[in-house]
Amino acid sequence: MDWLERTAKLRQWTRSGTRAPHKPLLLLYALGRFQADAEGGLRYSAVERDLHSLLTEYGPPHKTTPAYPFHHLVSDGVWEVHTDRGPGSPGSGVRDLRGTGATGRLAPDLRAALRREPQLLGRIVKLLLDLHFPPSLHGELCEAVGLEPEPALTGPLSTARRRRDRRMRELVLTAYEYRCAFCGYDGRIGAMPVGLEAAHVRWWALGGPDDIESGLCLCSLHHKLFDKGVLGVGWGSPRSSEAESGGGHRILVSQRFVGHSPAAREHVIALAGRPLIGPQPGAGTVAAAHRDWHTSQVFHGSSRPATAG
Repeated sequence: MDWLERTAKLRQWTRSGTRAPHKPLLLLYALGRFQADAEGGLRYSAVERDLHSLLTEYGPPHKTTPAYPFHHLVSDGVWEVHTDRGPGSPGSGVRDLRGTGATGRLAPDLRAALRREPQLLGRIVKLLLDLHFPPSLHGELCEAVGLEPEPALTGPLSTARRRRDRRMRELVLTAYEYRCAFCGYDGRIGAMPVGLEAAHVRWWALGGPDDIESGLCLCSLHHKLFDKGVLGVGWGSPRSSEAESGGGHRILVSQRFVGHSPAAREHVIALAGRPLIGPQPGAGTVAAAHRDWHTSQVFHGSSRPATAG
């Protein structure tokens, strides 16, 4: 049985690019627990809080429940559920899962394969991360689910993985003249830019293209905050001549972000409503479809009002 292929084909609810990482997150969590205790089961009532936290942190902005993947992952052949009454899931209702002592763990054949081939775990984890999350979140996601990051993030590429366009970074950084589109940071060591990255507006893992219309040049800090939904890109009237090439795009800052230090206020909160810096004239700007996808699928809640000054 090809476990990588089965992992790549997890059945997920999809509509108009809506993110549904519920099953991948549960499977990552289960693999982390398997790595720590290969024989242990995951009683729903005991892990519900952990799974809910994962969905809140790495799932879509709208409210959701870990009961959904706990029940439905069984149909993909990688997961099994038992209750106090015997084999089988009682359904996706939270009360049923709690009340029947529902306990899940990796399917027996998958557990056996992981024991026979220790490297398989890291390959499955890498595939799940590549298919469902941007690279900026891979390391911290491994830590969040209790996986050892190094083994998980190494290994050969799967044939199920799309090939990235190596020119993406250079095209995007050139379009934005090697400056962060949010803060203007432009650090270099000699001739080499340092701390500048090509961020995907619509995540590459979820079908975003490797081109300027789905790219932003961001510093490392703002790239991470952009991928975590703290920052976003909206559309509004430019407030300065600097916004002309950006076509009226402005920076969104989530109201859910809280920071009281001068650094948090200066580097995050003060960005609210500011126009994007760049791209240079003649370069493509962020496409509305990609901008709207990020706002609906990644950005958290409502945006803060523009700051004065």
